[in-house]
Amino acid sequence: MKDNTKSIALLSEYTPSFSPHASTNDAIEHAKAALGLDVSADWISTADLTSALFADYAGIWVAPGSPYKNMDKTLSTIRYARENNIPCLGTCGGFQHMIIEYARNVLGFKDAQHAEYDPYASNLFISQLTCSLAGRTMHLMFEPGSRVAAIYGATTATEQYYCNFGINPNYSDVLKQGPMQITGADAEGDIRVIEWPNHRFFIGTLFVPQARSTPEQPHPLVAAFLTAVTSQAD
Repeated sequence: MKDNTKSIALLSEYTPSFSPHASTNDAIEHAKAALGLDVSADWISTADLTSALFADYAGIWVAPGSPYKNMDKTLSTIRYARENNIPCLGTCGGFQHMIIEYARNVLGFKDAQHAEYDPYASNLFISQLTCSLAGRTMHLMFEPGSRVAAIYGATTATEQYYCNFGINPNYSDVLKQGPMQITGADAEGDIRVIEWPNHRFFIGTLFVPQARSTPEQPHPLVAAFLTAVTSQAD
């Protein structure tokens, strides 16, 4: 890393006209300005991911915009961040791929799959939602004492979604049996936030927090992620 600037890799197939990508850029700028953080961010196509990524980047944000060009490289990058205490934020499609990585590498479902890639897979952990959440704003509840509740300073929030896919309800109980913490749900109890315990920062949200960030009120999750990235020693 050059000087004292920390860099974040934004994993997705960047499309300037795609609203969640534009709001990701904006949310980073909001948090940087409000907190006075020295951090840069680069969009990296999942097709270009290599094992050398973490030599240049102190954290990863697995952004909306799936299906990604290379699912396996994306999952390997998420796994490395999870296992090596590297800050990782996953939103929308990023959350979904964090679930697949967890199912494959922690729960042992080596064929865990996402419906965008293989809708007829036998272990479909991520499936198409019966009712699309794209463009919807919904109420959330966080587990008291969780990292996400501490970040928000509350156990409830209202957030916006852009997704057509989510956790297959048939696998919800399976996901709750391992070490991953389920710390946020909607009014129906569907999983919306996950955290990896005892990690510097490893949080996934099905919603898109960056969509509700403003210069006057940077989103707390984005601010917490950037703080985790910049607080690391060189």
